[in-house]
Amino acid sequence: MPVAQNYTDLTRQFLKSRLLTDVTSFRGFETEWQHIRDLLSRTAEHGESNSALLLGPRGCGKTTLVSSVLADLLPEKEFFKNTLIVYLNGLIHTDDRSALKSATSQMKLENAVDGKVFGSFAENLAFLLECLKAGDKKKSKSVIFLLEEFDLFCSHHNQTLLYNLFDVAQSAQAPICVLGISARLDVIELLEKRVKSRFSHRQIFLLPKENETEERIMLFKTLLKLTTEKELKELNNNHKPIPLEALQNDEMPLLRRIFDPNDYSFTATWVNQWNKHIDALASNRNVIVVLQNMYNYEVIEGTFKSFLFEIVSQLSEANPWITAESIQLLGQRYDSDDKVLLLCGLSVLELCLLIAMKHHSEIYDRDPFNFEMVLTRYNKFANSSSTMQGIERSVVLKSYEHIKNLELIVPVSGTASKVQKEYQLHRLLLTYGQINQAVMRSQNLPTEISQWAQRCLV
Repeated sequence: MPVAQNYTDLTRQFLKSRLLTDVTSFRGFETEWQHIRDLLSRTAEHGESNSALLLGPRGCGKTTLVSSVLADLLPEKEFFKNTLIVYLNGLIHTDDRSALKSATSQMKLENAVDGKVFGSFAENLAFLLECLKAGDKKKSKSVIFLLEEFDLFCSHHNQTLLYNLFDVAQSAQAPICVLGISARLDVIELLEKRVKSRFSHRQIFLLPKENETEERIMLFKTLLKLTTEKELKELNNNHKPIPLEALQNDEMPLLRRIFDPNDYSFTATWVNQWNKHIDALASNRNVIVVLQNMYNYEVIEGTFKSFLFEIVSQLSEANPWITAESIQLLGQRYDSDDKVLLLCGLSVLELCLLIAMKHHSEIYDRDPFNFEMVLTRYNKFANSSSTMQGIERSVVLKSYEHIKNLELIVPVSGTASKVQKEYQLHRLLLTYGQINQAVMRSQNLPTEISQWAQRCLV
């Protein structure tokens, strides 16, 4: 089917922009989303002081959830006028001093001039607390502290900043909300006793669901379909523009990039053709298998977006349509195990040592081993082999140490460091299936080695 080049280029730009810059569309976890929204809106509207932790594995959508909530709240005049948002990141603000300076600057307080903050750490802390405590629930603005990488703030000296923020929130001296975002589910255990006593112990978890393949197929269609004229009209009717000042805040990058489908224009015919093509792909059995395998391997939406981005990047004048074959080809890369790929790059001798370790672990129920045990098992095979004879002990030891340096085996904890390296005990960090896959995929591997890997006892 012939396609105008400008539509192909425009479609590629549209989809790439959506996949990269749509930081406010949040799917699923409606209860958690509403919980965070209520928390922030109560602070802004009623002057309530709150503290909470938003926890979940990396990439599950914690920051996107907060961005989505802010995108929903900021267009409301009362919220925007009555609220200050202070964004701190544990990776950037590595100590309380830098965090205080940034907070003071973002709050536009008196000792901050042109983004520079004057005074010592103690003076800044006292000044910030005085400003917070002097607030009046009915007259002063509410302050929302967003602490990204919250667990890193727990490593700051005496957790002074956290203690004072939680103390102000608990004592309701000023309308503030402290929302920590962390990938560590046990982060509350990192808090000192005095800090923990002032925390509300409100924890909101984002845990990916185990089996929602149907939703993944729906997401595939949602992210790759073009916006129809009807959808665009509904979007514009429901759209609440975020104030420009909120988007220009350099300290809070959560909302700086906003995806706007109005920036792109397609004919209704092209949109209809493209969307029918995506529907057909979503019902293709081979594509469904790829999407299922990817979901089993990785449930996080960010990885899936990266996968779709690579597919969309392949669109060109010569390849104007996404094909099931291209999805399958790219899916093989995402479905592969990184450790298996690493094993495929090892030498034949190193693979033989891994096979010897595998056999030892099978026979002795994954008991630890040392170099001498592995060498003895390897030599039994090498003596009956036509290709592995005559290799010196020092060469085998060097290969063993290379396997150790790649962290495919790990020393047993508590093993005496004074023990000679040939006798230090190690455990295998690979599954038997990973070793078998590497043997099957390795090119030009002698047949006798492949057969040895399949045996249970040698």
